[in-house]
Amino acid sequence: MNQAKEHASAYASLKRLGPCLRPWRRRLILAIVLTMTAMTAGLLIPLAIQRILDGPVATGDTSGLIWPVLGVALLGCVEAGLFYTRRKILAKPTTRIEARMREDLYDQLQRLPIAFHDRWQSGQLLSRAVADLSIIRSFIAFVAIFLVVNSITLVAGLVVLFTLNFWLGLTVLAGALPLIAISTVFERKYKVVARLAQDQDGDLATTVEESALGIRVLKAFGRGPHLARKFAKQAVELRGTEMHKIRINSLLWGAIVLLPEIGIAGQLLVGTFSIADGTMTVGTLVAAVTIATYLRWPTDSIGWLLAETNQTASAADRYFEVMDEPRTVADPPEPVPPAAPAHGYLRFENVHFRHSEGSKEILRGVDLEVRPGETVALVGSTGSGKTTLTALVARLADVTGGRITVDGVDIASMTLADLRTLVSMAFEEPVLFSASVRENIALGTTDATDEQILQALRIAQAADFVGNLPWGLDTRIGEQGLSLSGGQRQRLALARAIVGRPEILVLDDPLSALDVHTEAEVERALREVLTGVTALVVAHRPSTVQLADRVAMLADGRIAAVGTHSELLAGNTAYRTLLSTLDAPEEVRT
Repeated sequence: MNQAKEHASAYASLKRLGPCLRPWRRRLILAIVLTMTAMTAGLLIPLAIQRILDGPVATGDTSGLIWPVLGVALLGCVEAGLFYTRRKILAKPTTRIEARMREDLYDQLQRLPIAFHDRWQSGQLLSRAVADLSIIRSFIAFVAIFLVVNSITLVAGLVVLFTLNFWLGLTVLAGALPLIAISTVFERKYKVVARLAQDQDGDLATTVEESALGIRVLKAFGRGPHLARKFAKQAVELRGTEMHKIRINSLLWGAIVLLPEIGIAGQLLVGTFSIADGTMTVGTLVAAVTIATYLRWPTDSIGWLLAETNQTASAADRYFEVMDEPRTVADPPEPVPPAAPAHGYLRFENVHFRHSEGSKEILRGVDLEVRPGETVALVGSTGSGKTTLTALVARLADVTGGRITVDGVDIASMTLADLRTLVSMAFEEPVLFSASVRENIALGTTDATDEQILQALRIAQAADFVGNLPWGLDTRIGEQGLSLSGGQRQRLALARAIVGRPEILVLDDPLSALDVHTEAEVERALREVLTGVTALVVAHRPSTVQLADRVAMLADGRIAAVGTHSELLAGNTAYRTLLSTLDAPEEVRT
């Protein structure tokens, strides 16, 4: 019962690949037909040999050998040519299918909410996008076709053997049936181990990626040996699983080699007695042994093909695990366009948020308005929900209660593209990509000119250091921008946020890595860019508060107080207490 369920599950997983194969179904069917024709040509060769041995060879008529021998050569050429053609016609569709599935997976990863990426290891996603899709491509190009063709060839070969001689056919069948049964048992075990190996491979990839990205931290704290031990343990576990796979394959292939050999030995025994009795010709025995030898590949491959099929089913399961994740942050069915002209009037109306059903609410009824052209600083103790609140503005996550509006339009009713044209963000952790400075800044808008990029760099006080880079805007800054200082990375991230001149600018403490002198310069520049722009700024430094027209204090999931810095400092004890914990000179706090 369990085995039937597992086969049904594997079939269901593979069946889901159908829509990916549909555009190429004609080529795939043609490949099966060509392969079947090639195998048929191979099966005809033993029959031609029988005719040669029982005809010209038995009679001593050497002149009659020419055409039969040419026929065998022609069948061999046809078989080889058809196999070559099959590979040629399959190369394009299988690589296109793999590429399309990889594009769909990447698109899905871009559209899934941040909460999904918080749960999943990047190495697991990488292994699904690379290793698992390669397994699926190999299955489509080779395994699936030969699973069909070899099964048909095995049946056809047995029919020919029984036609030649009943007892010879029965001898081969007696060896084939146990082999198929053994293969079925082993492939079920192989599926479990193959899935475990794929998951462990993803864990190992995650460790390698984290070690590469965090190499400075590892070196600074001398934790390289610790990660090395973790990596070694994971590698040993993966090796153990791979060795288990090898042991299963070894036992399977032992049976695969042994049973057909026993079958051929049985054929020779039966054939020898039959020839001695005069009930069989030498040509018949040679043809039967040749067919049995030819059927070794279809017979031997059944177990391996079934194991590969189950491995592909596991790969498909892993692929669809990601593809089936709901896009909880998506465009509405009937989107509403933003107000025109846009003013950037931002309102939070009784906003609630929790990460998942049953989890603790982080925001519990936030009410706040940021008027057009106004800058509001958001302050609060660590864990109060400041970053969560700012993430909701660009719909990196969706509110679980209440609503957020821009110019009176609920942001959940807009398309994500429209919303993210109005709203731009700069994060506390500046994320840069392995690309040129120009490409990194241009991510902030779809049509940035060099002049706009340079203007954004000047505002972010980054123009001078970018100008001193070897190739200016065309300088590649390396993975994560780790060749730059923390302040330089944050200034580039800030330039990216403002290059598109958004209506609403959300800054999640983008100045945290700047030294006092650079921070002062960027703040002076920000005063210029914030003029006429609605801005919500998470402030961890009292100096950043000075940029704001008003300050909103977040506490216990709600807005506890709103006012100017001076008003709150004079009349709110909690605000004064909070401000006293921030790192700033006394004159700024007072």
